[in-house]
Amino acid sequence: MTTYTILIILSGLVIFSYLFDLVASKTKVPSVLLLLLLGIGLRFLVDYLKIQTFNFLSILPTLGTVGLILIVFEGSLELKYDQQKNKIIKSAFLSALTILLGTISVITTIIYQITHHDLYTCIANAIPFSVISSAIAIPSAAALSNKDKEFVIYESSFSDILGIIIFNFTITNHSINTSAFIGLGLSTFLILLLSAIACVVLLYIMGRLVHHIKFFLIIAILILVYAIGQSYHLSSLVLILSTGLFLNNADTIRHAWFRSIFLYKNLTADLSQLYQLSAESAFILRTFFFVIFGFTMNIGELNNKIVLANGFFILISIYIIRILFLKIFKKESLSPILYIAPRGLISILLYFNLPASLKIQEVGTPFLFLVVLGSSIVMTLGITLSKRNRLV
Repeated sequence: MTTYTILIILSGLVIFSYLFDLVASKTKVPSVLLLLLLGIGLRFLVDYLKIQTFNFLSILPTLGTVGLILIVFEGSLELKYDQQKNKIIKSAFLSALTILLGTISVITTIIYQITHHDLYTCIANAIPFSVISSAIAIPSAAALSNKDKEFVIYESSFSDILGIIIFNFTITNHSINTSAFIGLGLSTFLILLLSAIACVVLLYIMGRLVHHIKFFLIIAILILVYAIGQSYHLSSLVLILSTGLFLNNADTIRHAWFRSIFLYKNLTADLSQLYQLSAESAFILRTFFFVIFGFTMNIGELNNKIVLANGFFILISIYIIRILFLKIFKKESLSPILYIAPRGLISILLYFNLPASLKIQEVGTPFLFLVVLGSSIVMTLGITLSKRNRLV
């Protein structure tokens, strides 16, 4: 395959992804779903033409991690805080936490019944299926009302963060004891402290940089700090969310000392450019991630009634748990929020980060693909029907 052929393919994928976004805005079909189908189609084409490719799975976790960072950062840069939003933030956090814990419990039970592995292994495998993917949820909420959109951004981001915290806690502690919770408390304190320092330092750097290229430097620093934190099993997604929120709300801080040192004339314009760069970079990475994930799937493995039945049970359990807890924490209409619980990028990343000793063969990538695909279809149908009902 020549250099020009590769460039044609890459450019074509970006163009298709852009068209899929346009289709998604009109039909409410998530562009991610279309990207997965495009990847599957390309796999059939490559197999038919007998073109040799390399192992794309080796780059999938890296693409997904950077994409996740940029998507959460982009979403947080959209959020403006005021005291009136305390209620929605609290309800989104409690919703994310209780739904996550409830879903992990139910899916653990299902996996245990399927495989009869020990409870610890079943819990570790249940976590990736229990986390809402902000990479899919946030773009899909773009057409919702501001209140619902903010709830989705907060809930899906909290779900990602809490999912990573619980995942790291699980795989690093084979037994639950006092020292395990002390370690969790220390790691949470460290990441909060690191987040506070990073927020202030990044804002200071933005105001002092005179080079015409500075936003990729800011993003590179964020990715660097995230990677260092994750290598020590810290939940660094907290840092990404808090940095975006801090930068976008720094102008609301009224302390004269803070404003004189950290705020500067072009802050609003710089934040606008940073948001645009993050959004476009996230778009590119999301495109390649989901196309590659679809490409690496062996669709023949889905021709298994047991896999289909178990995947269906997991999907049903996800939405039963969701409706039960949303009724408690969201007093307004549950539609279309109820249906926006997709599994995607974060689920795939957590699954690939499972140690080989904990992976269960019966709960493999076909199973994961089925849940990702199914939850995206449910979200599509739910948003479409909710919009139609409001128009009637």
